[in-house]
Amino acid sequence: MNYIDRIFPTNKGLTTYLDELLNKNYQIPTFQREVVWDRENVKKLWDSIYKFYPLGSILIWKTDLKLQNHRQVGGHRITDENFTRAEYQYILDGQQRTTSLLTSLYGGSIEGQDGFNPTLYVDFTIPINSDTDDESYRSRFLFWDEIDDRNGELRYNTGKKNRFNEGLIVKLIDVKNNFGSIERKLVEHPNPNYKEYDHQVRKELRRVKEILDNYRISFIEVKGIQVSEVCQIFERINQAGKPLNIFDIVVAKTFKPSTNGEAGFYLRELIDNFRNTNPSQFLHISDLDYLQALAVLIYWNVEDSGVRNITDRYLNEIKTEHILEVWEDAKKALLKTFDFFENHLHIKTPHLIPFRYFYFTITAYFYQNLSPNYDFLKKYFWFYSFHSNELLSNTTHLFQHIEFLDTEKYKKQYKFDRFLINKETLRSASYSSRGRLSRAMLSLFASMKPRDWEHCDREVLAHNLFFATDKPNLHHIFPTNSEYVLNNRHLNKIDNNSLLNIAYLTQITNLDITNRNPLEYLKDYDKPEFEAIMPSHFLPPQILDWVRNETMPINAIDLFVEERLQLILDNLKRKLVGIAFEEFDTSEASTEAILAT
Repeated sequence: MNYIDRIFPTNKGLTTYLDELLNKNYQIPTFQREVVWDRENVKKLWDSIYKFYPLGSILIWKTDLKLQNHRQVGGHRITDENFTRAEYQYILDGQQRTTSLLTSLYGGSIEGQDGFNPTLYVDFTIPINSDTDDESYRSRFLFWDEIDDRNGELRYNTGKKNRFNEGLIVKLIDVKNNFGSIERKLVEHPNPNYKEYDHQVRKELRRVKEILDNYRISFIEVKGIQVSEVCQIFERINQAGKPLNIFDIVVAKTFKPSTNGEAGFYLRELIDNFRNTNPSQFLHISDLDYLQALAVLIYWNVEDSGVRNITDRYLNEIKTEHILEVWEDAKKALLKTFDFFENHLHIKTPHLIPFRYFYFTITAYFYQNLSPNYDFLKKYFWFYSFHSNELLSNTTHLFQHIEFLDTEKYKKQYKFDRFLINKETLRSASYSSRGRLSRAMLSLFASMKPRDWEHCDREVLAHNLFFATDKPNLHHIFPTNSEYVLNNRHLNKIDNNSLLNIAYLTQITNLDITNRNPLEYLKDYDKPEFEAIMPSHFLPPQILDWVRNETMPINAIDLFVEERLQLILDNLKRKLVGIAFEEFDTSEASTEAILAT
């Protein structure tokens, strides 16, 4: 198919479109969701139609893919369980308008508005006051609860109820289906003026009939496009809404209803149920993370799947049978991966994992692995988290990593490359919630199971379900607004926002410290128990010497960072024992120069 045939603009009569929808000629995929039905917006929609304003095109995707569909729209069934066609027509953009139009004319039910009748009525006695009239639609188009006076109880509706009884207010759909009866009732009305063909009420009746018969809705039909392109198109035409994720469309594509006692399949439910396995935060990684983890396992373990990468192009190749083939062992591997992060490395949140690709590589390692080597896996994690080069940042790296992990998994000979680390990179790095090195450093701090400075027997990062005010906080050891930092900022080469000036503390302890100088607040914690837990924060003994001598040098931040950096490097060397460990320093001022000052 050439590019000219991919996009085809067309149009259809308004009621013709709705009739075809009810005849199941169009489908609404499940990634079209969160319809918000609002009566004011429905009236405005009909006011635009009344004035023959354009509504904007409805985007239709024509494809041979069978996706999971919404079974109903506004209470109207639009598909059958065994619905099968050579070509499907999916509404990519226009569900909101379609729902509004359908329920206005044919009634139905609105989610969350039990008992409300969405059928729309039109009052022929309401004239347009001017070409720019933008108010009369509120009175012209009415819902039944604006007409019904409940036998005189609602006096403000009595006039409209009388006009309804006289045939001056009627259902919109009746204008199309019962025009003759409506017009006859007007001609036979006690008011003889309505017998006049050119009476305003008769004109309004004919105008509404002409609108329903002749108003045409614009369509843009696209075909011959891949799922990845559908995602891009959907996102660009829904700039104010939620972007369409490839996960949504794979969910729709792999959906199978349960029929004749045979179990169905719904990927979203499968993942959501897995998320409820236990309270771990890792279970709530994104839908895309889960989908790409499955793609990796399918690529490595399902022959001829066609899933050769984790990009949208190949995620589109995932089939229901592929997922079912790996799912049971995938669950076990994922749980072992999350357990490894949380209980072996002591990282309690996915927000600290330096590379999201770690989910995929480590899950692939645990998949059907009866004898995982946790010491090897720890070295793998710390090696690539801190290596000066980002060696897990693209899909080429991803598959190279899996091949490397497979050497140990299948008990072959393996060897880590030389580990390189730039001291200046660590020294000058500042906190960033998305930064790889920032996450790596905070993961390292977490792996030490840091203890609280006030209550030294308490782990700061333990899951605390009892006190909302005792959650872990990031604390600047030299607080940003402390007197020392403000007075000596120009005398220190290292900014106090350095990652090496950060520690985990409970919120309560952090609040007690506020912006006090280290010489002042550390006096409160100077006791043997605190001295014993200092290594859990990589705190050099030097800072406690300053506290006890009640004085700090003017370049205390530089000196503190340098000492702490060495403690961190020593810890990494122990974690990576047996691997060639090479430090280098690209700083303009060497460590010796800092110490000499």
